[in-house]
Amino acid sequence: MRAFRALTVTAAACAAIGLSATSAHANPQGGGTGPSNVTVNPYSVHQGASMQVSAAGCRNGGTVWSHGNFPQTNLSSGPIGFATVRIFNHASPGHHTLSVKCHDNNLVATHRFTILPGRGAQGGIGGSFGPSAAETAMGAGLIGAAALGAGVHVMRRRRPVPAGRA
Repeated sequence: MRAFRALTVTAAACAAIGLSATSAHANPQGGGTGPSNVTVNPYSVHQGASMQVSAAGCRNGGTVWSHGNFPQTNLSSGPIGFATVRIFNHASPGHHTLSVKCHDNNLVATHRFTILPGRGAQGGIGGSFGPSAAETAMGAGLIGAAALGAGVHVMRRRRPVPAGRA
């Protein structure tokens, strides 16, 4: 009897969850299916770099935005829309969320991405970088081999002094 009652309660709970999920999805605002399958490439991007965003379901195009990370950008129209966004140089490193909204309805889809700290160029340093230990060892080996080769060359070209001339 207890097993039957537990089974009945479990079935009723599953049915209630299933029916509530269906009714929440069946009422999109403004028509259309809305954005889905949002992807970013690459998932982790450096400050100042570009990132590709794609989303399905926005046949008439849409917009992509992430406040403080990149400006609002238009999503191309078609079965899968694309946008290329450039991350701000001053964007905060860490995990962030972008949003996608189609032009033909009010549904918004989100996707997470990561901003990595920028990698500045080593410009303007000039000759202040010295050779590494490996480069120094290679250079010393090459100089030693050249000196040894020059010594062998000089010794082989040396002509013996004739016996009558001294």
